[in-house]
Amino acid sequence: MNTIRFVLTALLASTLAVAPAFAQTKADLEEAMSYDGLKRIEVKGLDLAFARPGATLAAYKKVLVEPVEVAFHKDWDPTRTGSRLKLSATERENIRSGVAKIVHEEFVKVLQAKSNYKVVSEAGPDVLRVKPKILNLFVNAPDAGSVGRSQTYTVSAGEMTLFMELYDSETGAVLARVVDRREARNTVTMTLSSSVVNAGEAQAIASTWARILRDALDRAPRS
Repeated sequence: MNTIRFVLTALLASTLAVAPAFAQTKADLEEAMSYDGLKRIEVKGLDLAFARPGATLAAYKKVLVEPVEVAFHKDWDPTRTGSRLKLSATERENIRSGVAKIVHEEFVKVLQAKSNYKVVSEAGPDVLRVKPKILNLFVNAPDAGSVGRSQTYTVSAGEMTLFMELYDSETGAVLARVVDRREARNTVTMTLSSSVVNAGEAQAIASTWARILRDALDRAPRS
C-alpha cells in the first residue's frame, strides 16, 4: 500500500489530463490502482474508479469514516494573503487540519442524512470502512488571519484531489478505490478571498464526494 500511495502522489498531478502526451502516465496510474485485482468501472462524477469483481455494498448499513489525511500540492509555496511573508509551519498545519476536519465532517453529515446510514467507530459485520485522503491540496489565497492584511481577490479558491478506498471493516478486504480531482467553483469576476470562502468551497467539494458514496450505497441491490 505504501508503494501504491507513492505512485499515486507522484502521478495524480498529470493523470487526469486528457492530452495524448499523458497517456503513459494515465496507464501507469491505472495499473497502480488495480495492482491487487480491482477492475476499472465507470462511476458518474468520478475521474477513476476501481472495484473488486463481484463485490457489493449491499450488506453495509453502517459506515466507519477514518480520519482524513491531507497532503499539499508539491508546488504550493504560499505567502500570507496580501503579504510576501511565507506561511509558518503552524499556519500550514492549521490549513491541513482544517481541511481534514471539513472533509471528515461532510462525509459523516451526508452519510447520516435522513438516517440512511449510521456512522460508527468500530468494525462490524455490516460496517463499511471508508478511508479518504486528500492529495494535491492547493489553496490559491490562504487566509492566515493576519491583522491589517490587504484584501485579496481570486477567481477560484483552489483545488484538491480525493484518493479514497473502501474496505470491509472485519476482513480488511479492499472493495473499491477511487480518484477524483476537483477545483473550487470559478467566478466570472474576481471574488474576495477569505477563510470563510475557502472553507465553504472545501465543504461543497467534500459534500459532492460524500453524496456519490451515499448514492452508491443506496443503489446497491439488496435482497
